[in-house]
Amino acid sequence: MADPVESLRLKLVSQVRGVFHDTANGQTPTPPSDEALFQRDTPIRLVHADLVGMMTGGVRALLLQMLHPHALQGVLDHSNFREDMHGRLRRTARFIAVTTFGHRDEAMKAIDRVNRIHAKVGGTLPDGSRYEATNPRTLAWVHVTEAQSFLAGYVRHVRPAMPVAEQDEYYRQFAVIARALGADPVPETRGEAERIFRELRHDLATSPEAREVAQLVLSQRPPGAPRSVQTMITADAVSMLPDWARHMLGLQRPVLTALPARAATWGMGRTLRWAFRQN
Repeated sequence: MADPVESLRLKLVSQVRGVFHDTANGQTPTPPSDEALFQRDTPIRLVHADLVGMMTGGVRALLLQMLHPHALQGVLDHSNFREDMHGRLRRTARFIAVTTFGHRDEAMKAIDRVNRIHAKVGGTLPDGSRYEATNPRTLAWVHVTEAQSFLAGYVRHVRPAMPVAEQDEYYRQFAVIARALGADPVPETRGEAERIFRELRHDLATSPEAREVAQLVLSQRPPGAPRSVQTMITADAVSMLPDWARHMLGLQRPVLTALPARAATWGMGRTLRWAFRQN
């Protein structure tokens, strides 16, 4: 007789994998490798393994990235995000998984593919100036928002008392990928990340387009994901934004947030870690 608890666990795992992988076309999860760029049980692999922290952090990072005129224009000019926002998010998640957990050869191939794509992305901003996806400073903003957001999600939902030394190690590890992608400057400690974040904030600008993309990100519900899950994830992500970023994007601190949303996402995180045997 089938174990109903194990059947539930396997069903949940299958549903989650369907959200993050194109299972219809045979895409499977990245198998963890002992020859990855990073050793097992080190900060970057612990942070990037937590699904709720990565989901809330990923949404937060994308919202912040859309405030950078160069990053935003690249999305507007070279992406079908309006028709396939889920596909874009899924490809980003795949890149993080391969570069964090996959064999180092596969990780470097993934980085090379992204670099080749970036080399073809460029155009003209509304003010007539040029932008290039290979701009090190733009890539630095993309990286620092991701690093801060992924780590913030993990600390918030998994390890509120994560030692600063381990957080610094996370930044040092993630810097390996950022430099391979051409980002500069790249932080190697939490303090450096905060300083670079403040410095690059001067490059940001609000716009109707940034606010449009923000609404699309927040309204995106992956196929098969319950609406309640989307609501919890997006509410928590928006609550983690700095006040000035919410103002620039025309967002309000969600009513659902604070203790209710945090408790809901915490509970969901516990369930997913049980399902994936990460407890």
